[in-house]
Amino acid sequence: MEIKGKKILILGYAREGKSVHRYLHKHYPQTTIGIADKNKIRPEVGGHIKLYTGDNYLESLQKYDLIIRSPGIPLQISEIQRAKTAGKKITSATNIFFSRCPGKIIGITGSLGKSTTTSLIAAILSKKYKDVRLAGNIGFPMIDHLNKATQKTIFVLELSSFQLEDLNYSPHIAVLLNIVPEHLDRHKTFANYVQAKANIIKYQARKDFVIFNPEHKILAKIAKKAAAQKVNFSLKPNKNSTCFFHQDKIFIRKKNKTSILIDRDKISLLGKGNTENIMAAVSVGLILNIPLPKIKKALLKFKPPEHRIEYLGTHQGIKFYDDSISTVPESAIHALDALGNEVETLIAGGFDRGLDFSKLARHLNKTKVKNLILFPITGKKIWQSIVKHTPVKKRPKKFAVSSMQEAVKTAFAVTGKGKICLLSPASASFGLFKDYRERGNLFKKFVLTQKK
Repeated sequence: MEIKGKKILILGYAREGKSVHRYLHKHYPQTTIGIADKNKIRPEVGGHIKLYTGDNYLESLQKYDLIIRSPGIPLQISEIQRAKTAGKKITSATNIFFSRCPGKIIGITGSLGKSTTTSLIAAILSKKYKDVRLAGNIGFPMIDHLNKATQKTIFVLELSSFQLEDLNYSPHIAVLLNIVPEHLDRHKTFANYVQAKANIIKYQARKDFVIFNPEHKILAKIAKKAAAQKVNFSLKPNKNSTCFFHQDKIFIRKKNKTSILIDRDKISLLGKGNTENIMAAVSVGLILNIPLPKIKKALLKFKPPEHRIEYLGTHQGIKFYDDSISTVPESAIHALDALGNEVETLIAGGFDRGLDFSKLARHLNKTKVKNLILFPITGKKIWQSIVKHTPVKKRPKKFAVSSMQEAVKTAFAVTGKGKICLLSPASASFGLFKDYRERGNLFKKFVLTQKK
């Protein structure tokens, strides 16, 4: 209804914008489509197209009825707000997907563990259901997955705050993971960021479900507003939880009966944060009636996605771990906890999103980290926090670097044999790197090619 007969502008022509273009070309071939992006545009497909590029590309918004915004373009910019005031309809690929999806949707959001939990849920559901599709902020753009989807298709979507902030739908099952300050350069305040995340439950009904750990007060507050059925998991024994952790085992409660599902150490996901991710995924499996042996089998076979406390092997006597996905201080703390006192060298720092590193600095006081290799820009802020919170005698050695090659070379020089070098930047990758994948891949490359 939003698309038919409208003059349509695709705002932003990266991965998701191109996906929208392919979809519109296939289903609305006669429609004239505008494409606006600051960078040069090479259209994916033909048809009736008008291109707007360069510094003034946002001026095109006033010429169209419907603007399909890519998540990388902030909803709050003045040009979009003026277009809304002028009566233009602003939507997104995420809204189009939800409106056209014939199957069941499971949405996962939070600041930590989204990709791991999303992948694990898909692995568990695939043990019973034939058509399970992983999409959203992970894998292919979600609109691409609509092809040949049916009512039996189950979509497991990783959803970012950028995709959620103007979403007009909610998934059948919403999974809320821990929320900590992130993307403050975009959302301006933590409250705005939390509100964007909370949109995942806004349109749920009683037939739907929201899964969360009530020990996180922000999640409990969000879930309280949901019309959906509440499904809890917990890091300690709790008679109200569907899934809980106790004495190194994961337990489940089904029909008021408690039983052991699996020993925690049999699952190749390290750390307390991943224990929560596992229980969230198990909870989805229980809702969708996956037999317990199949859930257990999926957990035993699951391998962590790349760049998430990924073990790269022992090189020149040093153990290397790639946790490039770490973009906030809390994720670096999680990685340090997961690997324990063998971590002697930490590589951190990156793009500045206005985060506070005091918590990370105080946590480093409790570790055996002796060497801190720091990238700009937040490397300076991390060090300033350490100076503020750590006595001189207890401070690690600081090494400022400006490239991954230099960081890895330094790590080999200063890390003792039998010890761990961990890349867990606690910061976004932009500036020195295209994204966290490039950052992690370069880390792997230089670790594997470093010569004695």
